[in-house]
Amino acid sequence: MDVLTEYAWIAWIVLILAFATIEVFTLEMTFLMLALGSVAGLVSGAFGIPWWAQFLIAAIVAVVLIFTLRPPLLRRLRRGGDPARSNIDALIGADGAVVSTLTQAGGQVRLQNGETWTARLSPITEQRDVAVGEKVLVTGIDGATAVVVPVERSAAS
Repeated sequence: MDVLTEYAWIAWIVLILAFATIEVFTLEMTFLMLALGSVAGLVSGAFGIPWWAQFLIAAIVAVVLIFTLRPPLLRRLRRGGDPARSNIDALIGADGAVVSTLTQAGGQVRLQNGETWTARLSPITEQRDVAVGEKVLVTGIDGATAVVVPVERSAAS
């Protein structure tokens, strides 16, 4: 067992490198905390602590870091994200106008961004023909088809 304690530093180095490498690809901060726990195990081994105690110290440090340091790090990492919606997310809720009569089989709408999309009525609406020029609202995207609902006219119009 003395040999195990004497050469445990090699295992700690391997674990630190493995956890750090995985962290680079995941960016979830969990493997970073495990790597830091392994550093604690490596440091404790440098003081001649038995291998089982090194493992215990590494586990305790990793768990404490996961619950204390990881949440604020994740908040800081995600804080700088771009708040602007893009791609399909930007189309949900977009206004549009019918350019080719919207029937049960489908039709075409021009969205507020100027794009023309094939469209079909959402199953949650009354299935009727929607005439050219009527306003619609995009509720979803199904492949290359916009799922729309007609915009209700107000009493003042």
